[in-house]
Amino acid sequence: MYGKPEIDWQHTPGWSPPSFHFNISHTSSLIACGITTSPIGIDLEEKARTIKNNVMSFARRFFCLDEVEHLAKIIDPEIQRLEFLKLWTLKEAYVKALGRGFSAAPFNTFRIHIEPPTDRISEDTDSKVSAIAVNSTHSSNKWQFTLLELADTHYAAVCTENNSGSEDDKEPPMSLRVWKTIPLVEDLCMSGTSSVITIGGCVKQLR
Repeated sequence: MYGKPEIDWQHTPGWSPPSFHFNISHTSSLIACGITTSPIGIDLEEKARTIKNNVMSFARRFFCLDEVEHLAKIIDPEIQRLEFLKLWTLKEAYVKALGRGFSAAPFNTFRIHIEPPTDRISEDTDSKVSAIAVNSTHSSNKWQFTLLELADTHYAAVCTENNSGSEDDKEPPMSLRVWKTIPLVEDLCMSGTSSVITIGGCVKQLR
């Protein structure tokens, strides 16, 4: 059994419910909720998370061959661990956007490709970012990804359906606004600050 929660709109004659999608992720110290008008998946991982046993053993069990080979080329064990977490976070976001879950879309049946950082400058900072793409048979739809670093402690991945209708290779940036909310205490827009760093994907942070 798989799927994801949706809003049960109370239908009224002559009224059509708005296009509204959401997804939730959490760690021991952070909760994230993504809201948009198209299918979305979001995932959080703590950068300090330790990988049980050996990173490569874990990767061989869950990742596709190309991803395993990519990780095997990384000599520094700490960089390898962080790269593994980035891939895991992006994969989680993708299967959650599909609404299929791990059992219906196993991680080793599709490939997430993170290009090395290039001269392509992100929309919200002067830093170089990586392009991110998925090679999958689970869906023929176009998907957009962004990978963020939050407060230097977490990775956050967002996957949304690209419904722009663009047929060329240049997709419009994903518009994203990041809020820090503590109920009844604090509600701040963090987009464009040093607490929200774009690592990969074509994204424009809105303030």
